[in-house]
Amino acid sequence: MHLSKIANLIDAQIPNLKEVEVSGFSSPENPKPNTIIYIAKPENYNIEELAKNSVLLLDFKFIDIYKFNNSLFSKNPKLSFTKLANIFAKANSSLLSIHERPDLYLGENVYIGNNSKFGRNVVIENNVKIGSNCLIHHNVVIHSNVTIGDNVIISSGSIIGSEGFGNIFSDDLRWLHIQHKGGVTIGNDCQIGSNCCIDQGTIDPTVIKNGVILDNLVHIAHNVKIGSNTAIAAKVGIAGSCLIGERNMIGGMVGIVDHIKTADDVIITATSTVNKDLKEPGTYTGIMPISEHVNWKRVALWITKLDKIVKFLNIKKI
Repeated sequence: MHLSKIANLIDAQIPNLKEVEVSGFSSPENPKPNTIIYIAKPENYNIEELAKNSVLLLDFKFIDIYKFNNSLFSKNPKLSFTKLANIFAKANSSLLSIHERPDLYLGENVYIGNNSKFGRNVVIENNVKIGSNCLIHHNVVIHSNVTIGDNVIISSGSIIGSEGFGNIFSDDLRWLHIQHKGGVTIGNDCQIGSNCCIDQGTIDPTVIKNGVILDNLVHIAHNVKIGSNTAIAAKVGIAGSCLIGERNMIGGMVGIVDHIKTADDVIITATSTVNKDLKEPGTYTGIMPISEHVNWKRVALWITKLDKIVKFLNIKKI
């Protein structure tokens, strides 16, 4: 991509442009010619040497200091780097359009929007709608009655619309499975990591709203609703019928029991167990019964000192 086009895409300035074609990115530790190098802290590197053959992406505050040819200056260089990385990734992707992918399984009544691309061995069952500009990677399974919005990325191995884990103990003391036919609805601009499972709802769909991002190995159970722009880290399990608010940040290995509700702007720290509703915004930790994080830290401090307290009070250990 030509450097001038890159500057327009990320709204960056190039005080001394000498047009070149950029092939991608490289790191300051391993610079490559005609690539972009994002420099967060210029003082840590030999900037003059790096600028000889590469394009530097720098914070706008340095525009009057570093006047090398072809340096890019952005008001938010980390965001600019992220946008460009996504653009180059799409350009170099092995994903193909539906017409170019003979190993794609398509059921009946399937709609796919413009410019959506697919990896190998993707399965799409009946009554599925996929929006425009989606990237569905290798070995993804999309079961029946799933609706996916625009600009959605689903990474390899994920299963959308899997059967929910709803069961009832019958009179003859055996488990009787409850059929789930509600499907899944995923909004626009969502990212779903590798090997995630999103179960379909029982009657109404499980809902993932706009801008939600899931790390790898996340399980979303039946009838769950995830609010917009929520981020969920790896190995999180959310049990059935939970209502997760907007802009929640859920750390790795968090477990949320069924029918829990969380407010908007909640942060749940890693490995917490959530067994009650979180009704107010804030940061929560639930290794012991979940509580506000500041209260949990105070209790945790005393727990670490219990042995010394016992010795001080000369209490016989049980």
